Amino acid sequence: MIAGMPAPMRLLVAHSEPGAGRAWRDALAARLPAAHVAIDPGTPDGAGPDGAPPGFEADWAVGWGPPADLFARQPRLRGFFSSGAGVDHLLRHPGLPAALPLIRLEDAGMGELMADYCLLELLRIAGRHDAYAAQQTRAHWEELTGYTRAELPVGIVGVGVLGAHVARHLARAGFTVRGFARGPKLVDGVEVMHGASRWQEFLEATRVLILLAPRTAETEDLIDAAALARLRPGGWLINVARGALVVDADLVAALDAGTLAGATLDVFREEPLPASHPFWHHPRIRVTPHSSAPTQVAVSAAQVAAKLAAIARGEAVGGLVDRTRGY
Repeated sequence: MIAGMPAPMRLLVAHSEPGAGRAWRDALAARLPAAHVAIDPGTPDGAGPDGAPPGFEADWAVGWGPPADLFARQPRLRGFFSSGAGVDHLLRHPGLPAALPLIRLEDAGMGELMADYCLLELLRIAGRHDAYAAQQTRAHWEELTGYTRAELPVGIVGVGVLGAHVARHLARAGFTVRGFARGPKLVDGVEVMHGASRWQEFLEATRVLILLAPRTAETEDLIDAAALARLRPGGWLINVARGALVVDADLVAALDAGTLAGATLDVFREEPLPASHPFWHHPRIRVTPHSSAPTQVAVSAAQVAAKLAAIARGEAVGGLVDRTRGY
């Protein structure tokens, strides 16, 4: 039991993905054996013995994409933990109470996975692997000149916990890495620019642009035709943040015109990506299904449990969302 908490604490898991609710319920129950952990009945995993019984009033909730009526059904919630690093889905929730604290995960094992994903893409670009794959379809044998790491300066938009982890990882791998943030930040081995006056300078110094910023009013549609045109020739876009940061039509136009050499997209405005979307079949786009850094449930549940213990002791916790900033 967590000292200072009601006995037993009631924790509700509200996750929109089948199977995820059960995984979170089991992981949290293992970390919080004195708590009553149940799955919201309005979610795919809510039926069965692990579902919350009628009248269950939770102290805290954890999840992703909660049902539209969740907060109306759970008026006594003290806070909601996002089961991912992003919270834009919660901030757009029509029933979200104005004063309810939102707490996001901080890395929880995702940073290493995302760093490896980005490094793999950089190595594919350096080695011209997409060009070789295209040659194979034509049974065409031709050795191509690859790129040195010095020829692929990297710019990372968003250097929070995940972005800073990726930036350090790529810098250690020998790439020149710059970051762009809302305000001053220190990241070992990485120059971080900030402020609107340096945005163009940042883009013009970048050949591979990696997006790791949250979706906010400031970042939505940030990467448009003008931004893409500022990148160094032969530029590449890697988006592992949110699809809404990029203007889809402008990206396709830049690729078709040769302004941009290619794009690796792991996130999209609509997910799953519709089968009719041009991204699927564009020869210069690599698509992955939001898989760059899947939530590590065991590690994440341990982080949630630790934050709950800190709150019970009256301590401040990291990851508390500032709604005016959007993260």
